[in-house]
Amino acid sequence: MLKELIPGLSDAAVLYFVGEDNATDFVPPLARSLKIRVSLVPLSGPEDLKGAFARIDRERPQGLILFPSGLLYAHRREFIEFAAKNRLPAVYGLRELVPEGALMSLGPDLSDIAARGAVYVDKILKGAKPADLPVEQPTKFELVINLKTAKTLGLTIPQSLLQRADQLID
Repeated sequence: MLKELIPGLSDAAVLYFVGEDNATDFVPPLARSLKIRVSLVPLSGPEDLKGAFARIDRERPQGLILFPSGLLYAHRREFIEFAAKNRLPAVYGLRELVPEGALMSLGPDLSDIAARGAVYVDKILKGAKPADLPVEQPTKFELVINLKTAKTLGLTIPQSLLQRADQLID
């Protein structure tokens, strides 16, 4: 999506949270296939934010990708303000940040996940053993775009993204 938003994109930073995802496994091969140089910026906790922001300032990427996590949500204001201050287009993994000023998000539909969780609770209450239930991956993802933030950043959202968006925020 970031490459679609910024057609000449060649350099991006990826903030990920150690222990919460496997960005180091799949991001580099994907970036190579898209001909994008990525800088993986790991975070272990809030104490790493200042150093991560300083590194991104030094490297000056054209875009930023932030994986979903509790740390991202808890410190969302800092991430959103950093991206805005640096005029850095950013894609977040949590839709809840977009109404607060984040540019866009792509992530699993949390209400769909909650509904699937309720199905599992029902099965367990009816006697199913948790160990016998299959592990499910999210199947529904939402794209949310903040048009006001795009305008502030001087970006024109391509029609291809607008048409795929589940929600546009003015």
